[in-house]
Amino acid sequence: MQSAALTAAAIPIAYAAWDVEPPDLATVLGFFTTENVAGNVTVPHKQAASRLCGRLTAVARVVGAVNTFWVEDGVLVGDNTDVGGFHNAVVRLRGAVPARTRIALLGGGGAAAAVLAAAAGWPRCEVRLWNRTHERAVALAARFPGVATPVRSALDALAGASLVVHATSIGMMNDEMPIDPFLIPSGADVIDLVYRPGETAWVRAARAEGHRACDGLPMLVEQGALAFERWFGQPPDRAAMWRAVGDAPAGASRPLGRR
Repeated sequence: MQSAALTAAAIPIAYAAWDVEPPDLATVLGFFTTENVAGNVTVPHKQAASRLCGRLTAVARVVGAVNTFWVEDGVLVGDNTDVGGFHNAVVRLRGAVPARTRIALLGGGGAAAAVLAAAAGWPRCEVRLWNRTHERAVALAARFPGVATPVRSALDALAGASLVVHATSIGMMNDEMPIDPFLIPSGADVIDLVYRPGETAWVRAARAEGHRACDGLPMLVEQGALAFERWFGQPPDRAAMWRAVGDAPAGASRPLGRR
């Protein structure tokens, strides 16, 4: 995806994956800083990376996680474009920015924090946050007062929700589902932040039950496009990025289910 954007922009830079073990993250980021390398960070390193950056953007500080970095004046700068990526995915699915919306959020990690940061910018939206470890949900909700309320069960989170967001790694490697799709309130939209080729089983099941639903692909592409803008100060060719992941260009029609 990023390679396609670089090619389209005629920028002669390679984008490559580095498999980094957690104990090696500080060393690798230190090397990247010395070599003036820019890039992305993915699970399980996003929260650790935020502690290793010399400077954070305002949104990265709020989220407490970094997915995008670059070097300025010899300092490693961390940002979080997952927030903008998620916002874009929601607008793409629903056709508008949510307002006066009750949101059920399943998860308590960095991805859930990005969802809450986006929701904090939407008018009069409330999020009911459930995590299997309740204490983790309580701690995360405390960082977003007036937006997030921790609840004791998934059913409590789902009650009255018109948007349901899954923000854990469940379903990334298999067809396990975070909750039974029959429990999703009628008419609610569904976003699974997990992305797998062919979509996740949970998204397919939710759509079969009549919900508008999408997986994490729109978020993946948009967070990558926003990262490109941070690195080079110019927008990428988003259509080229969409073609690279084998889907329709951003803004093109893509059936996402029915109400």
